[in-house]
Amino acid sequence: MPPDATDTKRRLLNAARREFAEFGLAGARIDRIAEKAGANKRSIYMHFGPKEQLFDLVISSTLAAMAEAVPFIAGDLAAYATELFDYLLTEGETLRLIAWANLERPTATTEEQQTYGAKVAALSTRYGNSGADVLALTLGLVTAWANASPALIPPSSHNNTTSNAHRRRMLADAVRSVESTFVRLH
Repeated sequence: MPPDATDTKRRLLNAARREFAEFGLAGARIDRIAEKAGANKRSIYMHFGPKEQLFDLVISSTLAAMAEAVPFIAGDLAAYATELFDYLLTEGETLRLIAWANLERPTATTEEQQTYGAKVAALSTRYGNSGADVLALTLGLVTAWANASPALIPPSSHNNTTSNAHRRRMLADAVRSVESTFVRLH
């Protein structure tokens, strides 16, 4: 009986996600992915094609998992932002993968365009042509602490429940402020 290709593909994708989160596209190595997955390099190319295609697949599946875990709430961006903040606290690889994708893939994939396009369209009913700006500012606020210089975030507060609760409240207030500013402008 031949080995289960589904299990091999799952192991390869998990190993690729970890490798790309740590090293990005340029620094990731196919041989390390294969080794971590307990598979051979040939199986990566057979199932996923070149490294760039595997990276794009990892990014799109990461964004899809995030969208499924944190449904977009156009009518309550503060709630969406805080839920996304909570999700990203537990899914640190997601933040790193998104950062690597932004650095190494300056153009959006079709999946990214569709994902963000639907959100911008939902926001545009309230904010007109500023829907993309509102979403960009909201996402920037959600990731502000993750992207801040370590000099601004004391090490003792990174996974501190009290600090994160305080940040969640500040985030909600800041997003509401962004919303009210754009409502006045529109």
